[in-house]
Amino acid sequence: MEGLNNGDTAWMAMSCALVLFMTPGLAFFYGGLVRDSNIVNTMMMLLGMFADSQEATAAQRLRKICEQSIISMGLTTITWLVLGFSWSFDEWGAGKGFTYVGFRHLDKVWPDTTMPGLGVLGKLNLRRLPDDLRYSVGYGHQEAIIAAAIISGAVVERIRFSAYAIFIVVWVLAVYVPLCHWIWGGGWIAEMGAKDFAGGTVVHISSGTSAFALASLLGERKHRAESFPSNLPFVILGGGILWLGWTGFNGGSAFAANGDCALAVATTYIAAAAAMITWITVERILDGAPTSVGAMSGAVAGLVNITPCAGFVEPLGALGVGAIGALCCIFAARGLKRLNLVDDSLDCFSLHGVGGFAGAILGGFFDSGDGLIYGNDGMLLVKNLAGAAFGVVYSAAITAVIFFLMRLVMRMRVSEEQELEGVDLHCHSEVAYGKNENSGKPNAFGEHSQRFKPEEAPTLLTSAPAAAATEKPTATEV
Repeated sequence: MEGLNNGDTAWMAMSCALVLFMTPGLAFFYGGLVRDSNIVNTMMMLLGMFADSQEATAAQRLRKICEQSIISMGLTTITWLVLGFSWSFDEWGAGKGFTYVGFRHLDKVWPDTTMPGLGVLGKLNLRRLPDDLRYSVGYGHQEAIIAAAIISGAVVERIRFSAYAIFIVVWVLAVYVPLCHWIWGGGWIAEMGAKDFAGGTVVHISSGTSAFALASLLGERKHRAESFPSNLPFVILGGGILWLGWTGFNGGSAFAANGDCALAVATTYIAAAAAMITWITVERILDGAPTSVGAMSGAVAGLVNITPCAGFVEPLGALGVGAIGALCCIFAARGLKRLNLVDDSLDCFSLHGVGGFAGAILGGFFDSGDGLIYGNDGMLLVKNLAGAAFGVVYSAAITAVIFFLMRLVMRMRVSEEQELEGVDLHCHSEVAYGKNENSGKPNAFGEHSQRFKPEEAPTLLTSAPAAAATEKPTATEV
């Protein structure tokens, strides 16, 4: 193809892979933070399987977290293929918006880039330079996946799996795609002059706010007082994967292997480190000891904070964005927990909603070209504030509309009995580990199987498969 740059195309492909890898990372991060009987189901909500909700015993909430993570990858990708990309980057109007349906007309170098159209689908980020001011006006489907996946963290352990799956399809089209078009597709927020380098408003404010709104409408968990992190190594592993993946999330937003990319990667790492140190310092002062959950939450907060301005701030500016942004996130999390108004299970709003908003505001101060501390008039701060505030209001309002419309035709929550027991076993005929934790014996069929035959699965009255319950102990067991 004429105008194709192999180096830029290769970096974009790597960037897409890194961003996609963030979704399993988020699955592990979320999975370690919930009760162990909901992990698999929640992780699947992020990656892409489909089932309904009937809940059971203790190793199974680990599976619930997994499933909620997994579903986002599958459903969001298909949604992006069919309508999402075309509605985001085509013209809007009567009879318009369908040019790229099914990824048509993308078999050539995308205008103003050095990459093929199909290569920019995962991380589209074009640059315009009107009046010497650079605007980010494009994005891609890996970001849509992670945005939809973030929402699951606020409603885990109580939302029906099928309801969540339908919700994220509608949410991507009704919330993510319009914000993507208005900010990165040449819409009114971009024309106003607000800057969002890699998704502070499009990804984090939208998903964090929607998660908070959905959690408030869905109601709190019946077992909220009993919920605590079940697998800290999962939290650390997931946080580390997210940190790695953010290399592509922010670095890929430069849309080339160039100096902007290098700056974005450097500021991303600096902000994450600053936020981690800030978070555990606050924990040490207020609680007496730093924690692994706090360290990884701080790192994620810093990564979110720097996302709107990663390519616009200097390294020392990134230090300030990470540290100040982490303070906003940790005190938001503590304040909301103290108020106890909404059961945001995994602090999605505090990390992503507040974090994205703080990053947009801090970008107005630390932007090396238009920031307030560099002697500019502060108009970028005002524009970023307006764009972020609109993102909050729009995301919350449309999420509420989606919820009430869905509630008219289907049940959104699992039953109280199912919620208290966990969803994994009855829903998927499998548990998170290779042994049924109630019996301590291998599962019903296959030495290494993690599945139960449906007719042998434990019920409310029996805690072990019939075959396992009647099995006599061997000499070794005795």
